[in-house]
Amino acid sequence: MKQKLSGIVLLSFLILGFSLSISAQKERQIFPVDEAKKDASFNVFRGKLITAVKNKDKKFFLSILDRNVKGSFGGDSGIEDFKKLWKIENPQSELWNELLAVLTNGGKFTKSKKEFCGPFSFTNFPEDIDSFEYQMIFGNNVNLRAQPNSTARVVAQLSYNVVKVDYETSVPDKRRADEYSWLKIETLGGKKGFVSEQYVRSPLDYRACFEKINGKWLMTFFLAGD
Repeated sequence: MKQKLSGIVLLSFLILGFSLSISAQKERQIFPVDEAKKDASFNVFRGKLITAVKNKDKKFFLSILDRNVKGSFGGDSGIEDFKKLWKIENPQSELWNELLAVLTNGGKFTKSKKEFCGPFSFTNFPEDIDSFEYQMIFGNNVNLRAQPNSTARVVAQLSYNVVKVDYETSVPDKRRADEYSWLKIETLGGKKGFVSEQYVRSPLDYRACFEKINGKWLMTFFLAGD
């Protein structure tokens, strides 16, 4: 009888070990990629644009917009529509923060080598993972906490992991409508907890593409969604 029980216990441990191994294998990460240096002219252009965005330099920014620039998936296109959409004349326009996050987080060139798109969370998100259902940790060694507050126990640290967000149990931001301060997430490997909203990004969040047209780099679109 003892021998039989011993066999059952051993089998249980083997099954548990196998399950943990499979769980660990499911974890997916999307590490930063930045191909900008592959084209010296684009690398210089992006550096100047980053400086302009940090300084909220409207004149320089408007000079690098393609005349048919798209700012949404609706009918809006062109520089004037883009200016109205983003309220560029308003010093508090969200354009600058959103664009800076895109410009400073990599990306890559398309097959034509004359177009660069970013950030890497858009260009490198795996095709076999549903971009509507999953997002990613947008940072290195991000604390995953047991509860939605900055003093809660850290249960793990995540770096660029693919995650699913449970918005029903996430914590809304009291200062911003339709936004969250803490997101309840689960990794593909089964790690669960809360992370600050700023460290989670969807591949469908804002992204931009730049194309070399008549020898000049121009932004052809800056939009979110699908």
